[in-house]
Amino acid sequence: MPTHSETRALPYTAQQMYDLVADVASYPKFLPWCSAARIRSLTPQGASSVMEADLVISFKVFRERFGSRVVLHPDDMKIDTEYLDGPFRYMKSNWAFRDTDQGCEVEFFVDFEFKNMVLQGIIGVVFNEAMQRIVRAFETRAADLYG
Repeated sequence: MPTHSETRALPYTAQQMYDLVADVASYPKFLPWCSAARIRSLTPQGASSVMEADLVISFKVFRERFGSRVVLHPDDMKIDTEYLDGPFRYMKSNWAFRDTDQGCEVEFFVDFEFKNMVLQGIIGVVFNEAMQRIVRAFETRAADLYG
């Protein structure tokens, strides 16, 4: 099943990058293929918050909505996402942010599988390119907001 892991050094603070990734409602403004976002709920849970959100992904003739649970860990500068419902068999992603002397280091990991084998086959062909476009979209958004 497709997985992607990447670590990037960026000239922004860990807090800035954490805030950008945590702002799920803004994803349609800058993420490729993300045509809509809706926050179902945001619930404090100790030092963390649990967000349930829906994203609509549009790619060529496919348009799919999926729900996810996003656990925000502001003290640890981490964000964990797990799949709730939609076109995936499963989906997990993790973000971690750490300040460095030159800015911050961002670690990203995603692992997923679509239920629809046609969709899985299509994404399999362009998976690495798609993940790189998504990571670049976050970098571009950071430059727009903080550059």
